[in-house]
Amino acid sequence: MAQPPSTDAGHDTSIAPAMGATVRAHAITADVTVTDAQLLNADKDQNNWLLHGRTYDNQRFSPLTQITKANVAQLRPVAIIQTGVTRSFEATPIVVNGIMYIITPGDIVQAYDAVAGTPLWTYTPTLRFSNQCCGPEARGVAVAYGKVFVAQLDASVVALDARTGDVVWKTDPVSTLPPDPTFYSFTLAPQVYDGMVVVGSAGAEYPTRGFVQAYDAGTGKLIWRFRTTAAPDEPGGNTWSGDSWKYGGGSVWNTPAVDPKNGLIGFAVGNPNPDVYGEDRKGDNAYTDSIVAVNVKTGKLAWWNQEVPHDIWDYDACAPVIFFDALDENGKMVPAAAEAGKVGNVFIVNRLTGKLLRKSDPFVLQSATMWTPPSDKPVTINPGPNGGSQWSPAAYSPRTHDFYVMGVNEAWTFTSKKVEPYIPGTPLAGQVIGGTMKVVFNGPDQNTISPSGTLSAVNVNTGKIDWQYKAELPMVGGVLATASDLVFAGEMDGNLNAFDARSGQKLWHFNLGIAVTAPPITYRVNGVQYVAIAAGGLGVNGWPQLMAKLGRPLNGDVVAIFALPEKAAR
Repeated sequence: MAQPPSTDAGHDTSIAPAMGATVRAHAITADVTVTDAQLLNADKDQNNWLLHGRTYDNQRFSPLTQITKANVAQLRPVAIIQTGVTRSFEATPIVVNGIMYIITPGDIVQAYDAVAGTPLWTYTPTLRFSNQCCGPEARGVAVAYGKVFVAQLDASVVALDARTGDVVWKTDPVSTLPPDPTFYSFTLAPQVYDGMVVVGSAGAEYPTRGFVQAYDAGTGKLIWRFRTTAAPDEPGGNTWSGDSWKYGGGSVWNTPAVDPKNGLIGFAVGNPNPDVYGEDRKGDNAYTDSIVAVNVKTGKLAWWNQEVPHDIWDYDACAPVIFFDALDENGKMVPAAAEAGKVGNVFIVNRLTGKLLRKSDPFVLQSATMWTPPSDKPVTINPGPNGGSQWSPAAYSPRTHDFYVMGVNEAWTFTSKKVEPYIPGTPLAGQVIGGTMKVVFNGPDQNTISPSGTLSAVNVNTGKIDWQYKAELPMVGGVLATASDLVFAGEMDGNLNAFDARSGQKLWHFNLGIAVTAPPITYRVNGVQYVAIAAGGLGVNGWPQLMAKLGRPLNGDVVAIFALPEKAAR
């Protein structure tokens, strides 16, 4: 395991990080001090949505049953929040005792009344420069110990007072990151556990060495760091040629899952660098494109399972890992972990060993060309780098044993070109990608179908698809499952939908006027169940071209809150 670095002699650590500004509109009087005990027992808490995946296992399963298959058609909006930030909107809200915490693109954090939508405070950061491949995305915050934790685009972590929005502490990227900190950024929602804040780095489109690291929640001090490319003296270190591991990429786009009983934290790691051209990084390139588990206290590697060895198609594993129990090859129920890959399969592994239990049937089209190595001659592949499962969080229901995953059918045409090995201090030109990747909207054969989407119920014990909903547009954003056997998911046509979790029948929809590309949540205030979701569309990597082709607006800034009419809720 790589250890936290000492301060680099070439870095000026005397520069105090800029703190940003907070504006308060109304006082928060609710108790928003979330304890470790509350987080550990989040599965029993029917009122709140305390963690990014609701519980440490990332299942996004709620025990609430007030909204049912019989009455969901009566669901109506009770509040529409406009954040004022019109960009790609991918965030999961956190709700604590009637207070909703949202992060917008550009890391503006806002607190609202979770019923009325009344604004309470807004924190606007002052961000330092950071290289970014994919826009100012922000997928959520973490709330614990009376603080709101923000993993910012400039690769600093900020702790805000949960009641006032004031800055409590902020890390300095120069002293808490590896050298060349402008290569790194954070876009994921942090995880909190046992006094720690855990984040993972984006930036693998540049010649970086990715990481997951833990900070002290009280001070921001760095506790441990795990590097996502294997060094020569580490397990998997022989899967990189030469010094390519030093700049081999490995972004972590997703919020980790935690297994407190076994002391593990699990996450998915993205593509190696450079993309498309892999001749100078020969080998499987561990731990990229993998499900990885490390010791939650030390960051020491426990195991990894690689979905795509030597990835040259940008098939990074970018969706959150989910923990649950599943049958092994002998029919025994064992602790399991799963992640839905860009390749269009769900990978289910033994959570204690990393051994592959099964790979699901494909939930999107997989063309015959999909494993063709790119060259100077164009090749069109489905799914492309926007395909399969994107960063969208799936949901798992222990009632149905189904893993509910969004899918994208979208073909891309690849070419490859030689990229010289990166030399520190030299220009970055040509280091982002070893070739070209271009989305294809229509074409003459089965490799170039028009972009479309799926929502699939994958049985975790068999790998078979129990049902599948087919959408006219790609499905990106995330899924929610409830104990009343409902599944909620948004679409790029603007609809938030409710499905029968067992049959896939669509039972309800409501159109928000802009692509719904964020995960829904549900919570309860004063005995009333609410469903909330952000709707703001996407902003980069082929999505603007698709929306322009359809004549639809690209972005919005809505958070919608739904509930049943009073009579229907009884």
